[in-house]
Amino acid sequence: MQKGDSIGSTTLTLTRADLVRYAGASGDFNPIHWSESTARSVELPGVIAHGMLTMGAAVQLVTDWCGDPGAILDYQTRFTAMVPVDEAEGAELTVSGKIGTVNDDGSVRIDLTVTDPRHGDAKVLTKAQAVVRT
Repeated sequence: MQKGDSIGSTTLTLTRADLVRYAGASGDFNPIHWSESTARSVELPGVIAHGMLTMGAAVQLVTDWCGDPGAILDYQTRFTAMVPVDEAEGAELTVSGKIGTVNDDGSVRIDLTVTDPRHGDAKVLTKAQAVVRT
C-alpha cells in the first residue's frame, strides 16, 4: 500500500424510505428529513438526508475494502453540502477512496471523496478520513 493508491469507488442511492428507516434507528425525527412542506418552509430545497446517514453510508466503502468494521479506528468528516432526496428519484452519491497516509504503526488513513452528481458534483463531505488498522 502506498499513498495515493485507490481503494475503489461506489455509487450510493438514498431514498425517502431510507430516511424514514434511519430516523427510526437514530431517533432523529426532524421533519426536514421527511416532510417536503416543512423542509421548504425553512428554505431548504426539499427533504434532505440526515448528515450522519450520509457519513455512515460513505464509510461503507472503507468497511468493504478492509473487510472488518472493527478495524476502523477513527472516522471523521465535515458536512459541506445538503443531500436533497427527491421523492421519486431519491438521491445519488459518488464515493471514492484513496490511501492518504501509511502510518508508522501500520495503520492507514483513507481519504474519501463524497459528491452529489445530481447537484453539480457538490462535495457533500470534506476531510472525510478514516484511520484503519491493517
